[in-house]
Amino acid sequence: MKRRKFLKTTALSAAALGAAPLYSHVMPKKKPNVIIILTDDQGYGDFSCHGNPILKTPHMDKIAEEGVDFTDFHCCPVCTPTRGQLMTGLDALHNLSCCVTSGRTLMRRDLPTMADFFRKGGYATGLFGKWHLGNVYPDRPMDRGFDKCVWFKGWGLQSEIEFDNDYDNPRYLDGTEQKRASVYCTDLWFNEAISWMSQQKGKDKPFFVYLPTNVPHMPLWPPEQYASLYRDKVGPGAADFFAMIANLDDNVGRLNEWLKKNGLFEDTIVALVTDNGGTMGREAYNAGLREFKASNYEGGHRCACFLRWPNGGFDAGLAAATPTQVQDLLPTLLELCDIPSGKAAFDGVSLLPLLRKKQIKDRMFIVQYGQRQRPVKYDAAVVWKQWRLQKGTELYDIEKDRGQKTDVSAQFPEIAERMKTFYEEWWAKLDPALNSPIPVLIGTNVENPVMLTSIDWWEVDADNINFVSQAVGGPRGGVWTVQVESEGNYRIELRRWPFHTNKPIGSEGPRVTIGGRPLNHKYKLIPAREAILDANGIEKKVRLEQDGVGAVFEVNLSRGKSRLQGWFRDAQGTDLCGAFYALVTKL
Repeated sequence: MKRRKFLKTTALSAAALGAAPLYSHVMPKKKPNVIIILTDDQGYGDFSCHGNPILKTPHMDKIAEEGVDFTDFHCCPVCTPTRGQLMTGLDALHNLSCCVTSGRTLMRRDLPTMADFFRKGGYATGLFGKWHLGNVYPDRPMDRGFDKCVWFKGWGLQSEIEFDNDYDNPRYLDGTEQKRASVYCTDLWFNEAISWMSQQKGKDKPFFVYLPTNVPHMPLWPPEQYASLYRDKVGPGAADFFAMIANLDDNVGRLNEWLKKNGLFEDTIVALVTDNGGTMGREAYNAGLREFKASNYEGGHRCACFLRWPNGGFDAGLAAATPTQVQDLLPTLLELCDIPSGKAAFDGVSLLPLLRKKQIKDRMFIVQYGQRQRPVKYDAAVVWKQWRLQKGTELYDIEKDRGQKTDVSAQFPEIAERMKTFYEEWWAKLDPALNSPIPVLIGTNVENPVMLTSIDWWEVDADNINFVSQAVGGPRGGVWTVQVESEGNYRIELRRWPFHTNKPIGSEGPRVTIGGRPLNHKYKLIPAREAILDANGIEKKVRLEQDGVGAVFEVNLSRGKSRLQGWFRDAQGTDLCGAFYALVTKL
């Protein structure tokens, strides 16, 4: 890669930046297209342009070479909060989508999303891949501003919903229609995005594409033709992880070539972003950062962000070292595309001044999410210039101590106190609604029936096939909070296993395979002989046969919020585990 020019510090001086203009913001007559690629679990160090000595990512690196690499860019340490921040421009604890599970995956419904803004600004909007911000109306991507939605429910193709899905032959949704493909999942998302963009090309309308992949998140199932690329260089986990990235990188290269071939390259903004810190690749290289995904130390939330717009006047190969965050992308893109934000308020700021070689406002910002359950005070990082305040007490100078090995709070008490005060003022202003669930809507004219899953159990962590298979979540599981839109009788069917599998409650469940290879994970047998439904404190019971797949109840629900909970008992009356799935039908 060619030598890159660095932008550093927060208050940027003309002398430090040189005389050549970085960004001459002369808005072209035609609005640029916008593509955001968001990869899942690819760490800051999982790029050859960031120094990885083993992994090769030439096509993703090319975006940085031809645009700007924000080298001090921050997301949340896990995926859903990052996605909510990207879509709203607000901190996770402000938009309320602050956890990957535990009933905290939904964004506030009064907030416009990035797709809403682009649609209102005259853009066609499309999503291709992972959403993870709501599975049912009004929280699906088509309800939050996207015209075209090729997606799947849950956090991945092996979430508690998809369960037995296959990367090589994936089930997915085209809008609300379930389909199955015969290509690798990453190839599918890019195929569908390119096909849709081809349709938009002939129309007098720019497009906004959000392309969030489910790779290289576990399970580590690379395409067969990539599987051997790194086997002799790293351990088997990192090898498969890197192989998935290699396939992703080739798809990015294919997208770049398509843009050039169709005359769209110069007038398309492409942003490539990662959603949290390193995972499987860190055993080979972690860019000197402390810890990894889920951590509030630097290795958990420093992420990659490359931004390219050939006709935008970016200084190719620039490395911008000023601290920035994923919440900045929405206001930045709106300004670049000349789309008004109206009365919307953002925690992020437009980075256009930075791109113009002007000063960006000196600021602090906070990295925090709900780790499994409700957010805890001081379980956060405060970012300011080179300083990082961890847990409200530990202070690190990232410039001198990238690995955060030495706490310098005693040496710089005034800095630590200033950052702690900023955090406490921020915390004091949090909405009390943060500690109340956003209810799932049932009984609407848009979607009936509605599927409830354990991802929406309030403050109970049970969002993947291992949790379901091992019957975690306590002897009664968790509570679903629903909003009844239409008063009347409801049919509620409880299941232990996903509905599409039709597996008996007492069985070991579906066997999961990928490309004919079994996925080895543990199963806990449940000798269920009774199912219980608690609707607003009133319990109903249904006897179960040994080979029964579910239990059906009928209840009358009044309009407004309701509390539902279902679980299974054995013949002796001992509570065994929650019902991980409930299908709720307004009769």
